[in-house]
Amino acid sequence: MDKLNKSRFLLSVLFLTTITAVVFFNLDASSKFFKDTQIAISESLGWFIILTANGFLIFSTYLIFTRYKNIRLGGTNAVPVYSYSNWIAMLFSAGLGIGLLFYGVAEPIGNLNDYPEMTDNLSYNAGKALGLTNLHWGLHGWAVYSALGLCFAFASYNRKKAFRVSSLLGTTVENNKPLAAIIDIIAILTTIIGIATSLGLGASQINGGLNFVFNIEVNEFTIIILITLLGLISVCLGLDAGIKRLSQINMIIAVSLVLAVLFIGPTVFILNAMVQNAGVYFNEIIRLSTWTEAYNDSIYQNGYTLFYFTWWFAWAPFVSLFIARISYGRTIKEFITGVLFVPSLIVFIWMGVFGNSAMYLLVNNISDIAGAVSENASTALFVLYDSMSFSFALSVISLILIVTFFVTSSDSGALVASMLSSKKGAEIDGDSPIVSRITWAILLGVVAAVLLKAGGLGALQTAVVIFGIPFSIITAFACRELYRSLEDELNS
Repeated sequence: MDKLNKSRFLLSVLFLTTITAVVFFNLDASSKFFKDTQIAISESLGWFIILTANGFLIFSTYLIFTRYKNIRLGGTNAVPVYSYSNWIAMLFSAGLGIGLLFYGVAEPIGNLNDYPEMTDNLSYNAGKALGLTNLHWGLHGWAVYSALGLCFAFASYNRKKAFRVSSLLGTTVENNKPLAAIIDIIAILTTIIGIATSLGLGASQINGGLNFVFNIEVNEFTIIILITLLGLISVCLGLDAGIKRLSQINMIIAVSLVLAVLFIGPTVFILNAMVQNAGVYFNEIIRLSTWTEAYNDSIYQNGYTLFYFTWWFAWAPFVSLFIARISYGRTIKEFITGVLFVPSLIVFIWMGVFGNSAMYLLVNNISDIAGAVSENASTALFVLYDSMSFSFALSVISLILIVTFFVTSSDSGALVASMLSSKKGAEIDGDSPIVSRITWAILLGVVAAVLLKAGGLGALQTAVVIFGIPFSIITAFACRELYRSLEDELNS
């Protein structure tokens, strides 16, 4: 408890429990509020969300080619604590996890169903759908983590500042205690809401998978309780004993699963399609990443691009601080390459294998997977497996992976929220107070359950948008301060 900043911790818990209680006891009104708010934000601030996401990608890429690229996080003699493979495994598990499994099939097929500029040519539409999927899950998302993660790592390891968001904004903000506290509390709330969204998706998919594969109906709240308990065990073990080992398990299962689907499924079709998908993505990245739906009478962006970009914003304090926590000793060039490009490549492969396996069913009229996604997105993955050999084994492995990703997200999120609410003197490479970690792990489960009750996926999406936008502004100012600090580092 000595390391805990009681004011930040207690105020964050108070605000979060108050918001959760208000939503829980006003479910109908909350559901309407979430729907109306998401529409209002997308109509008024869609342009801002898209510009901001592109800005982070430009900033992160630019730093690789500057004279700052060889600055080492932690100083000239700093040595990385984790091997490259363990580093990639941990940031991959924390940064994506459940989302890949939930949207690996649902996202490409959803784009095919809902994107307003599709034609009558299924081949063209399939390529466009995968191009949009790569836009939503690729470079733009990881650029947010890369930019803010570098801000955290440089401020903590090179400037010896507290691992708080307010510490990234310069001494003027740091010394203004009320403003600094407000910014840190916003970061903590954003972290919890962002992760709770993923936990809600995971619970829905576990329930859908159990029902589809075993014909077992399990209450989603029961699933959240059980996974939260597993997360508590892991978060009590700490980073090396809990999260690191779970991340290694996640990576092994994920690689095995994607290879199994590649070789069991239509291998040649998938490989051909992935090459074509890459061409579509890089050929149209500027047009797709700046498309605001201005001339369309449609709401595609509302549930897709704007949601995904703000989801990345909302996950930024969580994933970025966690990445900073494990990135001691990396150079800036190595950090950005590892955080921005390697995970994006993994995402392209994952979405290419699963998305094109689903497209193969459509192109060859093997299954109505488009209808299955429209009816229930949480079972889309299992509908795909139903058309393959070893479908039962693939389904069971996927359920196990969803659970391990679920636990990793829960314990990593609790660790980061605890670090954000710790005292200034606490070190980034030390475990945070156990009471704080347990509290945040429990609250993550509670928030996920309440948001599901208040409107399901729509409520989860809107909560992310509401908290993600303010934090994107904070991140932009942190990037500006980082750039100033890098210049000072070279001059000194």
